[in-house]
Amino acid sequence: MDEAGRGPLAGPVVAAAVRLSRGNALLLAGARDSKALSPGRRDIFFDLIRQNADSVSLAWSHPSRIDAENILRASLNAMSRAARRASRPGPAFVLVDGPFPLPGLSTSRQEPLVKGDARSLAVACASIVAKVVRDRWMRRLSSRFPGFGFERHKGYGTAGHLAALRALGPSKAHRLSFAPVRAARDK
Repeated sequence: MDEAGRGPLAGPVVAAAVRLSRGNALLLAGARDSKALSPGRRDIFFDLIRQNADSVSLAWSHPSRIDAENILRASLNAMSRAARRASRPGPAFVLVDGPFPLPGLSTSRQEPLVKGDARSLAVACASIVAKVVRDRWMRRLSSRFPGFGFERHKGYGTAGHLAALRALGPSKAHRLSFAPVRAARDK
């Protein structure tokens, strides 16, 4: 299990669960934490993971849910939903990137694993899947909400994004509970 998108001011958190067996793990042995790979390498591994993993599951928490629950709870809940989907048809051992266990996983054993994307191939694969899916979604949002530059910064609080936020005000893609977005809304 891993997620992408906890820090940005806009867009969803995307959680991914990747289930591997020994046979397909050998094919994916070069996968690393998504942040350590170039976008081109992430895309290559994304395709390899989708072709070779036993299962790949996704779950999202959109800005309205993030605002209602808070970013940590929304992230953990998305990871729980993805883990439940990936553990079908039966129980699985779930490695969770980070220090927090996932709520509501009664049929699976789990272990929070700090820096899990550097310590587990399955978590590294989940990191890649979550990042690629989220980045592609943010590129789509850039055409729906022009002027913010989502295709470049993926919703992170860059100088350009903050300037656009002040000039245009928040969009429906923004997380209103995040301080810079709230400040732009309340100005």
